[in-house]
Amino acid sequence: MTLVVRSASLALVSMVLLGPTAARADVAATGVAVPDSGDRAGLVALVDLIVRRLSLADEVAAAKLADGRPIADPVRERRLLDAVAALAARSGTAPEAGVRFFRAQIEAGKMVQRGLHARWRAHPELRPRRHPDLAGEVRPRLDRLTPPLLRLLRETEPVRASDGRCWSGLAAARLAVEARTGLDRLHRDALDAALAPLCDPAQAERVTWWRVRGAEHHGLVPLAATRVQLGDLRPAGRPRPEA
Repeated sequence: MTLVVRSASLALVSMVLLGPTAARADVAATGVAVPDSGDRAGLVALVDLIVRRLSLADEVAAAKLADGRPIADPVRERRLLDAVAALAARSGTAPEAGVRFFRAQIEAGKMVQRGLHARWRAHPELRPRRHPDLAGEVRPRLDRLTPPLLRLLRETEPVRASDGRCWSGLAAARLAVEARTGLDRLHRDALDAALAPLCDPAQAERVTWWRVRGAEHHGLVPLAATRVQLGDLRPAGRPRPEA
């Protein structure tokens, strides 16, 4: 791993832990674009709502397990995506962008549900005692998150249209939210899928989600390639660390 890559990684972490002002000089030295405070606030709000929606997948999983329902619900998914397309068009967001984003949220939610069902079947003692009402309780809460998610998707379009600002801003936002919520491995992996459509997919091949663990670091740090090609940031022969 080169010194430039390490500096970029630590600078993005310090931007969250120390604040943007204290970290700005370090980040500027790496060539990684730094989101301003307004960019970061919008992305933090967006990631925070994505995590809130993802957390409701736990209740969906509990309800489906109790009722014996399958995890996939194509009719419900199609209805949601049709509603998203219509709402996006009315709110000034490209319908295809809204649908692509929400399709990722649906798949991320199903990742959590599959993981929890496998865990609960292997360890019945961990099954939730409470079985929420899926149609009357959980889905209305999910649906209430749709309009604000689309609004934030639209409001963050300027920063997300910039490759460097999108990846570095998303890194800072994710660190801030994960440090506050303490997601487990299952939910962090699902969050990877949920965040995938937010930045230019052509840039995704140039980013490695590098897990930084220790007393001063939290979560997954995406290292953005803006002026330098970073490629795979893991040192040769070292596997991706586990949680």
